[in-house]
Amino acid sequence: MEEGKAAFGTLNWTMVPAILAIIQWWGFNVTVIIMNKWIFQKLDFKFPLTVSCVHFICSSIGAYIAIKVLKMKPLIEVEPEDRWRRIFPMSFVFCINIVLGNVSLRYIPVSFMQTIKSFTPATTVILQWMVWRKYFEWRIWASLVPIVGGILLTSVTELSFNVFGFCAALFGCLATSTKTILAESLLHGYKFDSINTVYYMAPFATMILAVPAILLEGGGVINWFYTHEEILSSMIIIFGSGVAAFCLNFSIFYVIHSTTAVTFNVAGNLKVAVAVLVSWMIFRNPISAMNAIGCAITLMGCTFYGYVRHLLSQQSASSNPGTPKTPRTPRGLMEMLPLVSTDKQDDKD
Repeated sequence: MEEGKAAFGTLNWTMVPAILAIIQWWGFNVTVIIMNKWIFQKLDFKFPLTVSCVHFICSSIGAYIAIKVLKMKPLIEVEPEDRWRRIFPMSFVFCINIVLGNVSLRYIPVSFMQTIKSFTPATTVILQWMVWRKYFEWRIWASLVPIVGGILLTSVTELSFNVFGFCAALFGCLATSTKTILAESLLHGYKFDSINTVYYMAPFATMILAVPAILLEGGGVINWFYTHEEILSSMIIIFGSGVAAFCLNFSIFYVIHSTTAVTFNVAGNLKVAVAVLVSWMIFRNPISAMNAIGCAITLMGCTFYGYVRHLLSQQSASSNPGTPKTPRTPRGLMEMLPLVSTDKQDDKD
């Protein structure tokens, strides 16, 4: 009896780091999403390219301090030619992904944007099947049915529907899927964690986005400075969202190494539910009953999809017992600065 109590107590204490990691991950994720929506809606700073560029700059500085100054993570060395041949193309797709997320967040509610982003598993599977001719078991296709059905129900019943915001979010899913697929080939041989990913890709993303941001939004930003009241507090919020976005990468790194694949998948979908609930409490965007049901179906479908992927990977590992297991780092390839993500990242097998 005493041994059972001791084992139970040990189990509880071992769960504490995982629970804390998940909570702070949720906290940073919701904070970034709400701050970005607040910037677009309440501060009337309707410049998604500029906001994305500020995030990239903050993340570049933060990653440099974390790796070079504080030595919190060892630097993963990348050959100079690989930086342009591999890192730069990834940074370009990564930049498009983040910008589309911020553009969609400007035009549609957080709840709708987050639900559409849950379509990413489906776009990833479809792209791999159509472009790369990859074969998937029927169980994978079946698990996508509730995701697609939930997205359709949510879109049809969305009370604040905006075509431009919807298309931006949908193309953002395609960009996320492309980024995930390209990471498997372009970053092959490099075991990136989220901090090293930011260290290499955020400066490239800043370089890519700076000129379009100045040309397309520069005049509007200058006019906003002259007409907006309380500039100082607004700038604190804008740059604070960039700092929070960088902190989100640290939180993802810790939650990956503190949880199992199934826990990560469930926590990731619950994170979306938390973001939707908090955003509704703050912005009070109208949500119909059918819209809420569609969102719930989508999230349950994503959880089921993650479970099927995990189940198939376990079966594959058991059928090849002589094959050495890959170290559990892979999500570091997909966690590239989830500034508004969010981003529904590919499932951790």
